Amino acid sequence: MKYKILHGDAFPVVQCDLQHGEAITAESDAMVSMSATLDVNGAMSGGLLGGLARRFLTGESFFVQNIVASRGPGTVLLAHSAPGGIIDVELDGSYCMRVQKDGFLASTPGVQVDTAVQNLAQGFLSREGFFVLNVSGRGTVFLSSFGAIHAINVDPGEELIVDNGHLVAWPDYMQYRIEKASNGWFSSITSGECLVCRFRGPGVVLIQTRKPEAFRQWMQKMLPSS
Repeated sequence: MKYKILHGDAFPVVQCDLQHGEAITAESDAMVSMSATLDVNGAMSGGLLGGLARRFLTGESFFVQNIVASRGPGTVLLAHSAPGGIIDVELDGSYCMRVQKDGFLASTPGVQVDTAVQNLAQGFLSREGFFVLNVSGRGTVFLSSFGAIHAINVDPGEELIVDNGHLVAWPDYMQYRIEKASNGWFSSITSGECLVCRFRGPGVVLIQTRKPEAFRQWMQKMLPSS
């Protein structure tokens, strides 16, 4: 399958060119347009239990859509609902990706999406909660964000601090811990950061340039008060 990510970081779409018999799996309602030679079918990722886990543990939709070039080659355009970027990640089967809620857009056959449990501190304190998406297998996965996606390469032994509202995805072999942004709680809260994630390399951490919670608060300020 050939593909392109079009229209930059603000409102991108993924153009997938499928040969006869090829398929791609996407989040529910991700299809923007497709050739008449393609068919789209709803399915539960991972069966009934997998669909229930995705819906109630991570907040993802219960169903996914399988798009198949069943009557010949064709093109499909895929997009996500938020104003933000899309990035492609190639998985070789040697590791899994941990992905934020709403971060999965689509994947090629050979990629599996299920749930992973975070530890007690991460579950209580991180924006993601106790459960995140776990993406594994071999193939291409398309991840989406709020704002543009920025990849940060963390060298062996190096540490990276990320505001937990800006976290998109990270490899499962990279561990992180939740901590205060400053030495004291008062300073952490008044700085506006409060809690951050401290990663230790090696690995690549994907972050988003905008934070949904901050945008929601900004929107509330713009609305007339009742």
